[in-house]
Amino acid sequence: MENIENHRVWLITGASRGIGAELTSAALAAGDFVVATARDPRRVADRFGGSENVLPVALDVTDERSVQAAVDAALARFGRIDVLVNNAGFGVIGAVEETSADDVRRVYETNVFGLLAVTRAVLPVMRRQRSGHVINLSSVGGYRSGPGFGVYCSTKFAVEGLSEALHAELAPLGIAVTIVEPGYFRTEFLEAGSVVETPPRIADYAETAGKVRAVAKSVSLQQPGDPLRLAGVVVELTRAASPPLRLPLGSDTVAAIEAKNAFVAQELDAWRAVSLSTDFPR
Repeated sequence: MENIENHRVWLITGASRGIGAELTSAALAAGDFVVATARDPRRVADRFGGSENVLPVALDVTDERSVQAAVDAALARFGRIDVLVNNAGFGVIGAVEETSADDVRRVYETNVFGLLAVTRAVLPVMRRQRSGHVINLSSVGGYRSGPGFGVYCSTKFAVEGLSEALHAELAPLGIAVTIVEPGYFRTEFLEAGSVVETPPRIADYAETAGKVRAVAKSVSLQQPGDPLRLAGVVVELTRAASPPLRLPLGSDTVAAIEAKNAFVAQELDAWRAVSLSTDFPR
């Protein structure tokens, strides 16, 4: 194993496939060390087991004992954690009304409560170090929601709100926080193993959420974003002197953010008088 003092130690959730696996590859290629976690660590070991710089670890982000065990394993092997990437998550496609309470709870357990559990377990390590970088994988849907993805986007809106607060709380302690907002990248995210499609089909939503279901099927594995380029950018992000709070990735995300910002500005201007009318008179 190389001299660990000259390289970063990463802990990546959901590292067995998709963006998590590409981030693991990119960090290893940069000479860093990776605690690559997944529900089934054998998949990680099969892909990266030849490198002594990687530690495959079983991790279910919805189980706090599993989370703490993974952090303990990271410290036992490498002694520190420099970069936490909260990547584990899955999607739900369907109108809000079509989505069952059970499906809502499941996606929140992983995308929000799981992210919180891992972050809470790692932060004591970073606070002792007075250094570290928390990278939370959000989405274009964490900045702008839309039909068919309302429940999924709501989990990413939660991640963004938590991350903004963490950014302010941790900056004085030398710990950076960045929200990464990918657009549509060519992974298996829209395939059955990564997204739940709600079974009810309400006819009134055929022209909104229904169309989104069809589009998702047509673009799956044809998305414009390159996961290899994303992974390279994130590795460079961890070396930035002043990393951003938000890092949109993909031309589709940039366009969506610009469109939403323009809409919000226009609507705020149109309703400004009403918005300002509710204060006590001076």
